[in-house]
Amino acid sequence: MAEEARSAPEIVAQQLAQDEDAYRELGARLRAAPPPSVVTIARGSSDHAAGYLAYLVMTRLGCPVASLPPSVVTLYRAPLRLPGGLAVAVSQSGQSPDVVGALSACGAAGAMTAALVNQLGSPLAQAAATTIPLRAGPERSVAATKSFIASLSAMARVVAIWGEDAALLDALQALPETLAAASESDVGPLVGALSGEERLLVLGRGPGFSIALEAALKFKETCGVHAEAFTVAEVQHGPMALIDERFPLLVFAPRGPAQAGLVRVAEEFRAQGAKVILVGPAGLPGVDLAVPASPHELLDPLCQILAFYLAAAALAEARGLDPDAPRRLKKVTKTL
Repeated sequence: MAEEARSAPEIVAQQLAQDEDAYRELGARLRAAPPPSVVTIARGSSDHAAGYLAYLVMTRLGCPVASLPPSVVTLYRAPLRLPGGLAVAVSQSGQSPDVVGALSACGAAGAMTAALVNQLGSPLAQAAATTIPLRAGPERSVAATKSFIASLSAMARVVAIWGEDAALLDALQALPETLAAASESDVGPLVGALSGEERLLVLGRGPGFSIALEAALKFKETCGVHAEAFTVAEVQHGPMALIDERFPLLVFAPRGPAQAGLVRVAEEFRAQGAKVILVGPAGLPGVDLAVPASPHELLDPLCQILAFYLAAAALAEARGLDPDAPRRLKKVTKTL
């Protein structure tokens, strides 16, 4: 897990150097016929990545995005109506029948279909009208790391080209260097603070909420810790009743409009006696895990999740677990 996470800077650099025509063609089609809405289709870590895409599309392009549960198609046989829309499926393996079936149904319902997928010969790649290769290479660890980061970088590239966002495109070119710096972050404070914990909440907001969800999953599958993710707004609508003295919280605070609120709530919980670990750029007041700021605030989540992956691998080992082989799990999951 740690080795594959550390390879992310090289993976992203290689990804950025390839498939320019595929990205440009998709961007041109979306500008020529702007979709009224977008649906995403994914499971697990890929679904968390899809949440990042949703925030980018909604905040940068003003197009509403919804996550489509595959069971709406595969179990409930819903008659979808998506004329002129865009359906995006995300998967490392491209093997799960429900994701493939849902994307095919979206195409039959009138949507343009695209797949962001790592395995190019997979059923999902074959089902999509447009395929964007993740170029993450083989991923041996059951817990996804480099493929998740590759998904986010590919999504940022799609949105930058679709919206002709030169600043974001330029920032992407500089991202591998910052990812490499992020891989050197001191994760000791996080590992030390959480080594004896059995539960925690993970908070984020906006584009950073996707990495809060991803971190909560990694705590469960690699560390045996019951973690749940909430936006910093939603946690105040009920879940905060769980928080008492020494209750652990991990807060991701990338730069952007949500950062001030994340820091404020972290400070409030800390003042009430909770054990708060704040992840953010160096110099952020109260930061516990300092991660280098990326070339663009929308790319901060990629750097922060990379540092977290290394922390999670170390935490799992400190708890006597093998992060590469979580119990009861397998790399390719096929659901209906």
